[in-house]
Amino acid sequence: MSLQKRYLKSRPESKVTFTLSAAAAAGGSQVCVVGDFNGWNTEANPMTRLKSGVWKATVDLPVDRTYAFRYLIDGCTWENDGEADGYAPTGVGLEENSLVKV
Repeated sequence: MSLQKRYLKSRPESKVTFTLSAAAAAGGSQVCVVGDFNGWNTEANPMTRLKSGVWKATVDLPVDRTYAFRYLIDGCTWENDGEADGYAPTGVGLEENSLVKV
């Protein structure tokens, strides 16, 4: 898992590529990146599975903010990013969200 950020010179945005390993996806057939940047919409940002089994999605995010997110596997299993910029409580039990700072 990893986050790649590519800052745009033409506007205050960053293209953030979210990556989830095949092992972390646990054989899932559908993965979405879900976060406060898309209103926690579980269908807004589906990820694409590469031939290697790795899942990827790129989202344009305004800069100078920190966003909470998680990966949703097959609509029922939540996974955090092991290489996130940080973590914050979800407010539900002991669960945490991953954070990306752009």
